[in-house]
Amino acid sequence: MTIITRADIEQAHARIAPHIRRTPAMNLREAFGHPGPVSLKLEFLQHAGSFKSRGAFNTLLSNPVPAAGVAAASGGNHGAAVSYAASMLGVKARIFVPEISSPAKIAVIRSHGAEVVIGGARYADAQEACDAYVAESGALRIHPFAAGSTIAGQGTVGLEWEQDAPTLDTVLVAVGGGGLISGIASWWAERRVKVVGVEPEGSRALHAALQAGKPVDVEVDSVAADSLGARNTGDLVHAICSRTIDHVALVTDASIREAQAALWRDYRIASEPGGAAALAALISRAYKPEPGERIGVLLCGANVELTKLAELTR
Repeated sequence: MTIITRADIEQAHARIAPHIRRTPAMNLREAFGHPGPVSLKLEFLQHAGSFKSRGAFNTLLSNPVPAAGVAAASGGNHGAAVSYAASMLGVKARIFVPEISSPAKIAVIRSHGAEVVIGGARYADAQEACDAYVAESGALRIHPFAAGSTIAGQGTVGLEWEQDAPTLDTVLVAVGGGGLISGIASWWAERRVKVVGVEPEGSRALHAALQAGKPVDVEVDSVAADSLGARNTGDLVHAICSRTIDHVALVTDASIREAQAALWRDYRIASEPGGAAALAALISRAYKPEPGERIGVLLCGANVELTKLAELTR
């Protein structure tokens, strides 16, 4: 499947609605130095602390689950979401995590009852370990971005956001592997809303793929690498994003930290680095809106170590 339709996303929403939170949008008259409306989609309030519960539930509810249960590779948030969804549906889960995963995220995964396996130094290594386990055990693999059911589930963020902020001109969406932006851009495909991806300068898999005209491997080195750390988008994400998004803006680690600090200082929102990356594009002017442009900023994750947040906000 290379096209995710609005109908696919509507069906996914109907399927997962009893199991997820409909997260609010905070609509501000002006904020973060932008002289125009800003809508913050507070997706970090989702079960397990990020948007990824949507895709996890949609995949579990639209596929037969074998006796071996489910398996996933994750820098943390996807694993937490799969662990949570599996526990709610009475399914056993094994999550393969890279060594760079934060202790806070691993603790969330374990809190929902999943078995945690260290699968290597980086996300790609954990994915290889997960794939080997799936081949051996027959478990259902829940991929964080390279699956239509995951992308359709993530696209339900766009469905809700459009209902709560119907006049948006542009939305800024952080990109790791690209499942979230693929779903949101699919929801707004052929509509007037411009979808802009945001990646750290040191973790730019989608930016590199769009430049090369195909998925390519990239090095990963960013403060947000535990959630925005995919080495390669894969064919499905590239196929969708190459026709649906406007462009990808790149942000520095310093601007991500600044966005985290601003969210805490101004709104008492505790965001992880990846969750604040989209806002970093607005604050740093990596994305430069027109004065009256109606901007949406997706705050997508809050599995942050509070000691690190405290260091940023002293």
